[in-house]
Amino acid sequence: MQSLDIDSLRTFLACAAAPSFTEAGVRVNKSQSTVSMQMRRLEEVVGQPLFAKQGRRNRMTSAGQELLDYAERIVRLNDEAIGRLDTRAFSGRIRVGTPDDYAEAFLPEAFGRFARIHPQVEVEIECRQSRELAEMIVAGELDVAIVTVDETMPGVEVVHREALRWSAPPDHGVEHVRPLPLAVWQPGCVWRTRALEELAAAGVPYRIAYTGLNAAALTATVRAGLAVAPLPTSFLGKGLREVGADAGLPEPGFIEVALLRARSEPKELVDAFAGELAAAFRSLKVRPDLGVAA
Repeated sequence: MQSLDIDSLRTFLACAAAPSFTEAGVRVNKSQSTVSMQMRRLEEVVGQPLFAKQGRRNRMTSAGQELLDYAERIVRLNDEAIGRLDTRAFSGRIRVGTPDDYAEAFLPEAFGRFARIHPQVEVEIECRQSRELAEMIVAGELDVAIVTVDETMPGVEVVHREALRWSAPPDHGVEHVRPLPLAVWQPGCVWRTRALEELAAAGVPYRIAYTGLNAAALTATVRAGLAVAPLPTSFLGKGLREVGADAGLPEPGFIEVALLRARSEPKELVDAFAGELAAAFRSLKVRPDLGVAA
């Protein structure tokens, strides 16, 4: 029986997250030709094509989608075993920045995976708005940051794309109230900016009823039926429902989530942690028709 090569699986994961083999190669420090060769070898092992050309982009086939989950688990178990047995596993401290809402939604899985591999590393968390976190990366005050992409952040490492949806409680029709009461994050938040722009373009009257930086507090006002809020699709549930088309509200648009990393020493520790964050985003279930979390 043939075996799957760990290094090729790592490259495959990069290809799954990148629009092209060239960009995937940059992420794993390999040439485009090496990436293509590794993907061909993987296809020979599994006996099916993993990618299909779609314009200038590479689109995963159904076989590629199926391999993705196995690849995540195989690479994770490999790294966990090496981390546990290798006395040279990382130690020290890493400074991580994230918006408050992402901390609860996305970090626990990444922290758990990283802790199993590198239990001696201390992780320091800073919760700020995305623009502040980008500035802290530049200033050398953080090692890794999760940010929502805006026009001030060119050339970032996008790891996730997701639709915003209007959220409301299951048992309240607050979305039909006019002017529409909103619970939004403070100015500078991409979610807020996108939602207000779409409401203004559609001519929907609104008022900002609640604003703040704390995700738990803002979503609590929505659950209480006091306001609606623009939230990523993966945040719905837990007492929140997606507002239906009958409310006459425009789609709030999409967001892109990216990783920013400092090139401070030790680079290997920063890259290892960033890799676990990227893997946590890749593990989200994705609707292939929209490219958003289901």
